[in-house]
Amino acid sequence: MPKHSIHAVTAAAALACLAAFGPTPSSATSPSARAGGPSPGAPRFVPGDCPKPPEPIEALSKAGCGFLEVPENRSRPGGRTIKLAVAVIPAAAEKPAADPVVFMAGGPGADTFDDIPFLIDSGLSKDRDLIIMAQRGNLYDQPNLACPEVDRFNAQSVGLGHDSQQAEQIMLKAVTDCRARLTADGIDLSAYNTTENAADFADLRKALGISRWNVYGYSYGSNLALTYLRLHPEGIRAVAIDSITPPQVVNLPWTWTSTAEGIHNIFEACAAQPACKDRYPDLPLLLTEQVRKLEAHPLTLNVTTPDGGKPVRTVLDGGALLNLIVAFTPRPKDVPAALDELSHGNPERFAQARAAGSVQKAGEFAHGLTNSIACAEWAPGYSEPDVRKAGQNAFPGWPDTVLAQPPQLPFQYPVCGIWNVPDRAKVQRVATVSSVPALVVSGTFDAKTGASWAKGVARNLTRSTVVQVPGIGHWVVPQSPCAQRVLASFFARPTAPDTSCVDGLEPAPFTITPK
Repeated sequence: MPKHSIHAVTAAAALACLAAFGPTPSSATSPSARAGGPSPGAPRFVPGDCPKPPEPIEALSKAGCGFLEVPENRSRPGGRTIKLAVAVIPAAAEKPAADPVVFMAGGPGADTFDDIPFLIDSGLSKDRDLIIMAQRGNLYDQPNLACPEVDRFNAQSVGLGHDSQQAEQIMLKAVTDCRARLTADGIDLSAYNTTENAADFADLRKALGISRWNVYGYSYGSNLALTYLRLHPEGIRAVAIDSITPPQVVNLPWTWTSTAEGIHNIFEACAAQPACKDRYPDLPLLLTEQVRKLEAHPLTLNVTTPDGGKPVRTVLDGGALLNLIVAFTPRPKDVPAALDELSHGNPERFAQARAAGSVQKAGEFAHGLTNSIACAEWAPGYSEPDVRKAGQNAFPGWPDTVLAQPPQLPFQYPVCGIWNVPDRAKVQRVATVSSVPALVVSGTFDAKTGASWAKGVARNLTRSTVVQVPGIGHWVVPQSPCAQRVLASFFARPTAPDTSCVDGLEPAPFTITPK
């Protein structure tokens, strides 16, 4: 084994799992193994090879990997079993802390393993083992709820109007085909929800023989972490959540409030910097003018993609412009300059960002998990008119064709009509009340999960520390050395983290182009 061999967490798991195949030291054998092994269908960890991403991840060469085997639907005893990919990355420290950190990724549906380099660079494995598990249905799981049909639509959509009838027809056909394929394989789409996700992590802790661990989740992972804390508080030493998606309030109209807050904060930060204010004096008006102009008269361009391929037909309309800003393409510090250039006939920054969407890694994103959660937990109780009204409140005077779609979730209501999973809003939209130490981190430029929502969540976490980092967008920790120090301090001292580095932080200077 390498110098930093797998620490006690992984060793205990491996010994417990190997008990079925031969004798192991009694001191390391789990209670289930001493009783004769897990019962049929009971969750268990099975050691195995680590995933092999197309671009190798160095940390996996030192990791202990395998699969957590759990019921697909815990309400149906005797049903099928699914396998969730797990990696335990050993701490860099020679003498790591006894309590590891388990990571809950965003999405839902994003490749969890792809986040590992960001976590390592952010110091998550410096003093503690770092545990990674792909949420049910994600890449490297069995089954994988990928929808390459939707990936192909996303690649094609850059050449279509964001809310055009043609785009809707193609997307709904892709969703229909994906659903038919997954259900033909016997997959119970209703079982891919946040409640089951949380139970998976509870089972992982037990299967690995861990008495206590720390939790870190961002974006949808914050929603999952809060649900996990509410339903399975045992064994949780501390919880850190980043870019908060509050379970009790998240719904499709809600997305507009976060978008408006993030964009407002970007523009306010520009106005607070004399050079930016002088060069770009009225950004809200400028954005409104450009959204209206592009929605009335979309630009159709041939744009070279970042990989240097042949030019791609690219349509830039008002909805596309708004969604690019929400997705931080271009980065917030460049948004004022990009809008000014656009107003003077140079759409290059936005056009290149839009064209980049034509290059998709088909089959890596679990759109099936996204739809199962969005349609069961976020869509119910509201309608398309509710989304439009929320958009009108956020951006008065904008075209309804822009405001009719939730940012970054186009056509979600018709998609949900096809996906057809049961309404879970009542069981999921519940506030988490807890005295477990918590760190609540937000970035002021976050246009996906607005920073202000963190305070409402923190009120129910009686031993929480709230940190708002100026000038940072979605998923704060990898972008902010200060946030990384705060997180490390929190895991070292959960009830008294050092947040002093946040004092005096200001957004970085915006890009200023010549007049």
